[in-house]
Amino acid sequence: MSYMLLIVEPLGQRHERGLEGGQAAYASMLEFTQRLQDRGILQASNSLESTDRSVRLQVRGGKRNVIDGPFAETKEMVGGFFLLDVATREEALAIAAECPAAQWASIEVRRVGPCYN
Repeated sequence: MSYMLLIVEPLGQRHERGLEGGQAAYASMLEFTQRLQDRGILQASNSLESTDRSVRLQVRGGKRNVIDGPFAETKEMVGGFFLLDVATREEALAIAAECPAAQWASIEVRRVGPCYN
């Protein structure tokens, strides 16, 4: 089964951490990624830039609307993800607990499946 681990972090945290702290955090995440690859359960992973560099797109009534970030109404952002191939929800939760980001962010664990369930 596929499970997505979404790294949900507070806005502004990256700035507060500073360059050196950010590089150390990133290095720990790269090591975690390598361990998942070595175990053969990683399907995909990546980090995402901050929301101040993002855009949102909506199409309403056939008209496209693009809104530049940052988005004032948000207090958190998805900072990255891991897509895993594991047997159970419990295994996905155990891996989420091993993730270094669990120390500074929340890890949302979601099974991959159709959007109509």
